[in-house]
Amino acid sequence: MTAKQDGKTIEAGPVLELIARIEADLGRLKAMVEGEVAPFDPANPRNKSLDGKLTEEGAECCYRLFDEGKSRYSVARQMKISFAAATHRFNTWRKIGGAKRKRTLLG
Repeated sequence: MTAKQDGKTIEAGPVLELIARIEADLGRLKAMVEGEVAPFDPANPRNKSLDGKLTEEGAECCYRLFDEGKSRYSVARQMKISFAAATHRFNTWRKIGGAKRKRTLLG
């Protein structure tokens, strides 16, 4: 099978083989990357800065727990933060749209 583009004849067979190889390589790469992505850990020390406040990643982790329907008490225990801090994050989570908010990536 051949195709013409800009006055040039292109053989479809080699092009289709190349596309198949690229797709296979992308599939392998995707499998490698997906295997390394760990679920978020509420107790991860990187969730807090040296002064004990939540980092951006910690706040996102907290918000994701609220997305799952966890209570402020449950979030406080899982994140190892005070109930007052969990309440503050819960109110912020509601202000930014609750479960409909735009999620950020966890690193």
